[in-house]
Amino acid sequence: MTKNLINEYYDAFNRQDMKTFLNCLSDDVVHDINQGASQHGKEAFTTFMQHMNRCYKETVKNLVIMVSEDGASAAAEFTIEGTYLATDSGLPEAKGQHYSLPVGAFFRIKNNKITRVTNYYNLNDWLQQVKK
Repeated sequence: MTKNLINEYYDAFNRQDMKTFLNCLSDDVVHDINQGASQHGKEAFTTFMQHMNRCYKETVKNLVIMVSEDGASAAAEFTIEGTYLATDSGLPEAKGQHYSLPVGAFFRIKNNKITRVTNYYNLNDWLQQVKK
């Protein structure tokens, strides 16, 4: 069940189906942003994704999902292939640069909904790729 939920989450992400993507989350989801703050609630996550979808076009590839025996925790490893579409505040100017990064994500699950998602990638690697 948990593996199917995480697959659905990333499948919806790749299709840019934000309704299905956000439906995978609990209303009180905690989102730990890479090298940033934690946000609380589906509304904050929705706002975050609207911003991300304006600035970046990304696709998850080579997805591997690992699930704890009780299904309450999961991790995913994948490559994010992206295009930098619009300049994000405090970051280099967007000029349609392409990038590819290894990413790790960690999840907590309750009642077949994601209650916590934590993403990790190498920001310095991304910066080097988009500065070219």
